[in-house]
Amino acid sequence: MTENNLLSENLNDWIEVGTIVAPQGLQGELRVISNSDFSERFEKPGTRWLQSPQGLYTQEVELVRGRYVPGKKLYIIQLAQVKDRTQADALRDYKLVVSKSDRPKIEEGEYYVSDLINLGVYHQETGELIGNVTDILWAGHDLLEVKLYQKNIQKELEISKYSPKTTSRKKQKNKIKKTKIATILIPFVYEIVPVVDLENKRIEINPPVGLLELNQ
Repeated sequence: MTENNLLSENLNDWIEVGTIVAPQGLQGELRVISNSDFSERFEKPGTRWLQSPQGLYTQEVELVRGRYVPGKKLYIIQLAQVKDRTQADALRDYKLVVSKSDRPKIEEGEYYVSDLINLGVYHQETGELIGNVTDILWAGHDLLEVKLYQKNIQKELEISKYSPKTTSRKKQKNKIKKTKIATILIPFVYEIVPVVDLENKRIEINPPVGLLELNQ
């Protein structure tokens, strides 16, 4: 598998749709953890690309077939270039990617997960930077996982440190607990997240009372 290798000079040209985690059986099938909402990425035959774990190069491959494993974000796929378990095993941790120009059309108000990652999250009323989006989770509806801006974490620690309502032992316990809190979850619904500005890499939120409270 050495033909059609290209240096990944611009990683922004590619969208990661899955990660190869293990071989499946003896005939070269691959187990792929999905990072996409589009099942056709793994089930519809056609051209795909493999990206090395370090992102140094991409390689064109042909998807022959694929099937979903119920209950997991897992697909079993067969690539034309992979004939046996040894070849499949050599592809552990490789990424299955597609060209950014090959993204399926989405409806207004829908967003690709990759476009939301790393966007700054701001309080719409105060303009304060709250943090950055690190992941999108699902719990009945989409949740933005937001890594808190360090200043906000420190502010909560200072409030806890000087609270007169706790004993010194409780203050120390609470302080240790709070240093571990680095993220919050924000429901990705219009009432709370009215502005998604991809051009300026900015999300604005109108948090209800208590949503940003770290003392939980």
